[in-house]
Amino acid sequence: MNERQFRAIQSRRSFLTQTAGAVGLPAMASLLGGAEVPNPLAPKKAHFEGKAKNVIFMFMEGGPSQMDLFDPKPALQKWHGQPLPASMTKDLQLAFIKPTAAVLASPRKFEKHGQSGIEFSDYIPHTAAQADNLCLVRSMHSDAFNHHPGQLLLMTGSTQFGRPTMGAWVTYGLGSESKNLPAFVVLSSGVGTSGGASNFMSGFMPSHYQGTMFRNSGDPILYLSNPAGVSNNTQRAAIDAVRDLNQHRLEQAGDMEIASRIAAYELAFRMQMAAPELVDFSKESQATLDLYGVGKEPTHQFATNCLLARRLVERGVRFVLMMHASWDDHTQLNRKLKRNCDISDRPTAALIADLKQRGLLDDTIIIWGGEFGRTPMVEVRNTKEADNGGRDHHPFGYSMWVAGGGFKGGTVVGATDELGLAITEDKVHIHDLQASVLHNLGFDHERLTYRHMGRDYRLTDLGGKVVKKMLA
Repeated sequence: MNERQFRAIQSRRSFLTQTAGAVGLPAMASLLGGAEVPNPLAPKKAHFEGKAKNVIFMFMEGGPSQMDLFDPKPALQKWHGQPLPASMTKDLQLAFIKPTAAVLASPRKFEKHGQSGIEFSDYIPHTAAQADNLCLVRSMHSDAFNHHPGQLLLMTGSTQFGRPTMGAWVTYGLGSESKNLPAFVVLSSGVGTSGGASNFMSGFMPSHYQGTMFRNSGDPILYLSNPAGVSNNTQRAAIDAVRDLNQHRLEQAGDMEIASRIAAYELAFRMQMAAPELVDFSKESQATLDLYGVGKEPTHQFATNCLLARRLVERGVRFVLMMHASWDDHTQLNRKLKRNCDISDRPTAALIADLKQRGLLDDTIIIWGGEFGRTPMVEVRNTKEADNGGRDHHPFGYSMWVAGGGFKGGTVVGATDELGLAITEDKVHIHDLQASVLHNLGFDHERLTYRHMGRDYRLTDLGGKVVKKMLA
């Protein structure tokens, strides 16, 4: 019995309970029989055979500067320190600076890498070495120029709060291949995101589709271990008793949140055995730990999350969201950007290489990027501080990359003008990226829907198209 059939039975039971009266309940129960709670995260078939089955979303909260990392703009040098003509900036929506702000040319050096010859900044040499595995999109655009709306759009397809996130949609569509770990796991590093839990919520879907936050030291989840004096047998007996009570209430109310609660208790019990093994790196070779930068600074925390992400997808976890904050460099761009690149560059490249050599990259999609990019104009918040300049939010043409899982490595899609103000070739909206990811997982994004309040919703809202240039 699947979840849809179970909900239909419970709806009929609820109707009969309200209309048949107490006398008719025994007869009704004998006719319907007991409905077993289906596993809401059982593996499911997609619309067609997809090339990918897992996703690792490396979310760089705050908006990395594309023109300092992925999209070289040497023409900015001739405008450095000067405002651009009003005719060029009149349509820009800016969060903090004015269109008359001076241009800030990038001091970064760009070089071509790999057989594909894609240009990358000197701040990310390890990622650059993976050029032939990356599909770099230089023409991303968003409808939002502030953080929380931008993150909601990227993760849920809407700037409105309360929709399911991408991880929830993927686990709703495909279920999970892991019996002992959550289908959707969240790992964090840095100082926290503007969107917080809204980046991994299930919205109006049942809560078993939402992300489960893991810690990267100690117990993966707080209170996962049994309290002192409580054995596994005692824990099992307590969970069985709670399950029976919840099952009784579920049969009365037909509320899928109760089914989610039953599934969560059962999963938590199984995780008590599986999760400690997950975070035990003792069987990883020293070469692997060194490749990621585990145990070294400043890479250790981010590297631990990257290695955990690989171990999670190996164990059948469907969607891993890695949130690293923050790339919101309104000030001290050169120092802050280098710090984040030093933290993330080596582990990111290691994750790609490790997945590839294990044969996992072919069916694992990696997404890297933030909710928008940065302006070519400077933002200065403290004129008395040397090298204080940063960049404001820029949703009108920025860069993200994807790798593996049916995306075409060694490819650049789209282009922006010589100053990085606007897209000149192959615009890729966030909905287009979402549609392309779902396509490689085996879904028609217009058909992957969830009915709520009398309407069918989807991740791509009312837009989105598959970007064929991105596909292998």
